[in-house]
Amino acid sequence: MAAGDEKNWKLATTLVHEGTRRSQFGETSEAIFLNSGYVYDSAEIAEARFKGEDDGYVYSRYANPTVSMFEERIAALEGAEAAHGMASGMAAVSSSLLSFLRAGDHIVAAKALFGSCLYIVSDLLPRYGVECTLVDGADLDQWEKAMRPDTKAVFFETPTNPVLGLVDIEAVCKIAHKVGAQVVVDNVFATPMLQRPLELGADIVVYSATKHIDGQGRCLGGVVLGRKDYIDETLHTFLKHTGPSLSPFNAWVLLKGLETMPLRVERQVESAAKIADFLGEQDKISRVFYPGRTDHPQHALAKKQMASGGPMVALEVKGGKDEAFRFINALSIFKISNNLGDAKSLITHPATTTHQRLSPEARAEAGIFDRTVRLSIGLEDADDLIGDLKKGVAAI
Repeated sequence: MAAGDEKNWKLATTLVHEGTRRSQFGETSEAIFLNSGYVYDSAEIAEARFKGEDDGYVYSRYANPTVSMFEERIAALEGAEAAHGMASGMAAVSSSLLSFLRAGDHIVAAKALFGSCLYIVSDLLPRYGVECTLVDGADLDQWEKAMRPDTKAVFFETPTNPVLGLVDIEAVCKIAHKVGAQVVVDNVFATPMLQRPLELGADIVVYSATKHIDGQGRCLGGVVLGRKDYIDETLHTFLKHTGPSLSPFNAWVLLKGLETMPLRVERQVESAAKIADFLGEQDKISRVFYPGRTDHPQHALAKKQMASGGPMVALEVKGGKDEAFRFINALSIFKISNNLGDAKSLITHPATTTHQRLSPEARAEAGIFDRTVRLSIGLEDADDLIGDLKKGVAAI
């Protein structure tokens, strides 16, 4: 950018250029700094660096130039003051909470969570003296009643994994902030392209960057976004000493993913809407879950807080596990995988994969049954995907 130019970029430009730091070689693509340590010109500079009095890097477990570029770029996308890259999405979830909660605190979380997230709030945190209350995320009265003077955190995902239920972000934030609780939102299914929790009152947003941010199933990564004081002090101190650092190579891959994310998500959403409408017309499909459809019970809320229905679709076949498996096994373009957000369309059976550790009762309470199937829509032609799904429907 020339001297004097104002950086008043639109989103697509930001996701190509924000945070770029070029070395003395003037490379076009962002450089990958794979080093673990850094050299100081003098002992005095090393001392100042460790005291935080001199700008620069100390150790790549703490910070790294390639990782910093990713953090700056996604913070600009999210509209956050700061961001911190992580080794994985679950490192982001666990660290976002463990960094500020302590024994005697209380957390309120939605029941409908990804299995590992549910483990963090209902199993791991209580081991360290943090009491947990689970609520129906769609029921604002339950959120209100669950709040206590010692409630320090609220955690939920919206849309939920796998059946795309919604939580009213703005309303829950107002409830939580009455007691001074920090609101942590897992925004993976909506992606930062379609939903902005910080603008709706959330304090912290977490992502598995493994999903739509990378977008091509290449690497693991996570990120936490929020206020600068929280990211640079509370979270950074925790990460510096516990070590779930984002690999510089993975950060570089994620930077490349951010460059194309607007195009990818736009295409995936367009196809997802067509596929949801197709599935809604099939007699052998008893139910379709897609926030962009008017038959979604929270469609009005989706229109309020999401830019579109998103790139994920869930459904229930008529029957049970056998029928669901026949549907899945008949497909050829859709690949069976528990991952999501890939350029390739993926399909999974949550009751036997991502949520299998839950009891049947807990799965039922979250709306997950043997007849439930989750689709992650990729970049293939929508008509080809519908043709593939026709084979699955015929096999039920």
